[in-house]
Amino acid sequence: MADYVAGTEVKDLKIVNLYDVEEEAREIIPEAGYGYIRSGAGDEFTLRRNITCFNSKGILPRVIGDVEHPDTSTSFLGKDYSAPFFYAPIAALGIAHEEKEIGMAKAFNEFGTAFSISSYAGSSWDEMAPSYEGYEDRPRYFQLYMSKNHDFNEAMLNEAKDFGCQAIILTADSTVEGNRELNKRNHFTYPFGMPIVERYLAGSGEGMALKDVYASSKQKISPKDIEYIKSICDLPVMLKGVQTPEDALKGIGAGADVIYVSNHGGRQLDGAPGSFETLEAIAQAVQGEVPIVFDSGIRRGEHVFKALAAGADVVGIGRPALYGLALGGHKGVLSVLNYLKDDLTRIMQLTGCQTIEDIKNARLTDLPAYNEAELRHHGY
Repeated sequence: MADYVAGTEVKDLKIVNLYDVEEEAREIIPEAGYGYIRSGAGDEFTLRRNITCFNSKGILPRVIGDVEHPDTSTSFLGKDYSAPFFYAPIAALGIAHEEKEIGMAKAFNEFGTAFSISSYAGSSWDEMAPSYEGYEDRPRYFQLYMSKNHDFNEAMLNEAKDFGCQAIILTADSTVEGNRELNKRNHFTYPFGMPIVERYLAGSGEGMALKDVYASSKQKISPKDIEYIKSICDLPVMLKGVQTPEDALKGIGAGADVIYVSNHGGRQLDGAPGSFETLEAIAQAVQGEVPIVFDSGIRRGEHVFKALAAGADVVGIGRPALYGLALGGHKGVLSVLNYLKDDLTRIMQLTGCQTIEDIKNARLTDLPAYNEAELRHHGY
């Protein structure tokens, strides 16, 4: 849409915390676009719970751990990461900044970790290609929203493989649009096209409504779809949207190479628990048979630490990276990633963890529920 103006500045950010970054981004992103990014489904209980539920577990300080200059590097699916987080796929990044997916990919490549490309990206494969110049070996993943049209699915999967994507993220929790009331109030439509999928979508292009996008989505996702994807492109499949041990085990039985624990950032089923609340039971069921990815609610180094200690191998960063993009383009995203890395490094030092493997072996403690309103009353 010609009158939609997202961020344009490219600059480093001075970050105190990521909640401030979100508030600053509110001033930059047009109202309807900001509402699309920030909002969740229904009463937004699950959206809020994604962050507050981290308070149910405590981190135990370890003071004679013989630790100095903790190392945040790790590996995932055979690729080295500078820190245990990657970009959790989000659609149409032009909503936040004119650099779109190009800027986001550039930032994650420079940082030394992985970028995930959404089926509903606002950039074409050709537009994203320059982001990988000099970073040809950087991992990249493709998030597949399965279509009812199998010819379309096959075309997208082959294009993703040709682009160098090294894994497919099967998003299984978005077969219909969540009840995102703020989008309805704002009459939100995608202000730009979606080059990867628009040739297959009715009413595609600028001003496309969410209902038009989801109208082409396949509703019947089954274990056979995991087998189908692997038969087409022979790439590892991450099953995204898992919230129960039963689905995790069923996915592994069908050939899923990674279990991706997520509730879509609270954007799909409201009333579900926070994503972190489901992680430990899933990890106990999986028993290390395949790696586990986690997202939803990560805002601090403590959150990353708790997710890894509860069973995740790496975590996805979504909204905070998008807010960084809005404020400073690829440099703003790098500022967010460096903030999280520095914050995690501090937590590692204070907990006696020299390596990411040490975090995975760390023990969390259950914390009693507390009354946040009462704490505020006392000035905390």
